[in-house]
Amino acid sequence: MKQKVKEWLQRYLPAEILSIIFTLISTWLVFEWTHNAITTALAGTWGGNIGYFGYILVSDILNSINKCKNNNQKYSWINLWINIKALVIEFGVAELVDSLLIRPALMYYFPIWLGNLSLGVIAAKLAADVTFYIPAIISYELGKKYMN
Repeated sequence: MKQKVKEWLQRYLPAEILSIIFTLISTWLVFEWTHNAITTALAGTWGGNIGYFGYILVSDILNSINKCKNNNQKYSWINLWINIKALVIEFGVAELVDSLLIRPALMYYFPIWLGNLSLGVIAAKLAADVTFYIPAIISYELGKKYMN
């Protein structure tokens, strides 16, 4: 189990760091521009997604490129499709529920409840991550088992 946790941290922690940065920047910019809590919650959700999934996808593509090079193959559109398909399998279910319901609701309410935009956004993100990672990690492990 210790090895699994290490693997998950290596995979997800850098993406989480980028996600937090993107979430904070996007919520701050949109709140300063609109002063609308709903728009700010949506911006935080999608800003964080861009940072998170951007990192994961680029990381997966770079790993695939290295595997192709080691096998004297070129990275192709087919490889890109495999990377995208694996991402959808790993995160699809978790992300739908997370981005369309849980995370925007928490990003809306937590800043109001805590009386602080940044603290509320970070608390909301951490709370939403709990419900996100359970199905995501299960899907990741199943994907490794059946897609390799």
